[in-house]
Amino acid sequence: MANHSQFGFQDASSPIMEELVEFHDHALMVALAICSLVLYLLALMLMEKLSSNTVDAQEVELIWTILPAIVLILLALPSLQILYMMDEIDEPDLTLKAIGHQWYWSYEYTDFKDLSFDSYMIPTTELPLGHFRLLEVDHRVVVPMESPIRIIVTASDVLHSWAVPTLGVKTDAIPGRLNQTSFITTRPGIFYGQCSEICGANHSYMPIVVESTPLTHFENWSSLLSS
Repeated sequence: MANHSQFGFQDASSPIMEELVEFHDHALMVALAICSLVLYLLALMLMEKLSSNTVDAQEVELIWTILPAIVLILLALPSLQILYMMDEIDEPDLTLKAIGHQWYWSYEYTDFKDLSFDSYMIPTTELPLGHFRLLEVDHRVVVPMESPIRIIVTASDVLHSWAVPTLGVKTDAIPGRLNQTSFITTRPGIFYGQCSEICGANHSYMPIVVESTPLTHFENWSSLLSS
């Protein structure tokens, strides 16, 4: 999760988030190159080393037409690649349904029989020592690591949004509609998120906690919970 005074992204825990972080860095380098070029040209103009007498108008028009096209290509190609990766869902090992309510989440493991639960935020007065305020829940979402997970998101009342930044997942929960996305956790751990759509008075009290475990631990957890 994020630390105090952290300016960068959280450590990526899924291949999609790794790609998003790399694209962010790539876009920043492109923006830095553009700003450097503009500042350099401004400096030349202020020092009167660059004027309409030293550069032909046709050359300038050719340059300011070609350069933006190159910049757009440099940004569009990796962006489209990530979009297709995020949209692709290939034979998931597990399907999870998340239902947003005011103000808690319900989860259903559709591949199991009678495996569902509600996930409420733990009040500050009942929070165990060392746990995170406004982020801990009474029932975590447990998933096996290194396995494709499909999550189907909907809502029962108003708009919600199921978002876990370290997994690169953010999907709107809309009443009467099913949205889906997927992720793969690359390491064991506990990943925190929150509802990212203003959904009422207690919008800030809808945390999401995803726990990634080895497959054997997930099987033991699911057998205990469904029995």
